[in-house]
Amino acid sequence: MSYEVTRHDNVIPLETRQDISRRYRTITKAINQEFWNSSSETTHSLYVGSYGRNTAVNTSDIDILVEIPESEYNRYSYSRGNGQSRFLQAVKNAIEKTYSKSDIRADGQVVKIDFSDGMKFEVLPAFPQMNFSGNVTYKYPDTNMGGNWRTTDPKSEQKAMQDKNSSSNGLLCATCKHIRTLRNNFYSSYHLSGILIDSFVYVAMGEWHFTDRDGGSSSSSKSYEQVLLDYYNQSFLNIMFSPSLSAPGSRMQVDSSKGRDVLGKILNKMV
Repeated sequence: MSYEVTRHDNVIPLETRQDISRRYRTITKAINQEFWNSSSETTHSLYVGSYGRNTAVNTSDIDILVEIPESEYNRYSYSRGNGQSRFLQAVKNAIEKTYSKSDIRADGQVVKIDFSDGMKFEVLPAFPQMNFSGNVTYKYPDTNMGGNWRTTDPKSEQKAMQDKNSSSNGLLCATCKHIRTLRNNFYSSYHLSGILIDSFVYVAMGEWHFTDRDGGSSSSSKSYEQVLLDYYNQSFLNIMFSPSLSAPGSRMQVDSSKGRDVLGKILNKMV
């Protein structure tokens, strides 16, 4: 029986969600006007990150992906120097036309927007690509180390998280949100990425689920929290190498080197 993780999902207040939706639509419209000659507030964009995977808490940054025409990729990919940096600046400039008074900056792979009320958006501009299995993946810019293009597959990750959250009767997302809350409340000075939290819980929880009877996780000779900690101890404590961990659905490699220590602290606290 679990006594730590409950059905309380740290629900983001309605007013906050309305602000998120309004800003999402405004950013989407700015991108569409600049790159697609359209005034749509919904096309060519999607929520990604923890908000897109339904594991965000009230303090989480809001990540969105905006689609850019392939012609822009050709324009910046074959230009001299760091074309990725110039491309990110072009996206930043498009958003600044709407949010001229907000703190907006290009940073690595994203355009960051810090609003005066404390809400933070990270906008990932990307180019949709059809892979061999017929799924859509995305190329996005990385301005570091002279510039490069990388690949992400957020839709596969969201689908995998949604399916397992359903089969666990909500335990998957509740656990991810619980760990985020502990991180924010007790270990805010540490780095622990949301994708590391979600990927770890996805595999470590096994077949545990919330029961309909009492709202707790399924019973066992060990507590649910101890099961998570045992998996961590077996897989993460060898200091000679970083454990191999991949994102749900996309199977893309997740860097655990920077966050595994604080993850262990949180799991020990839960137990």
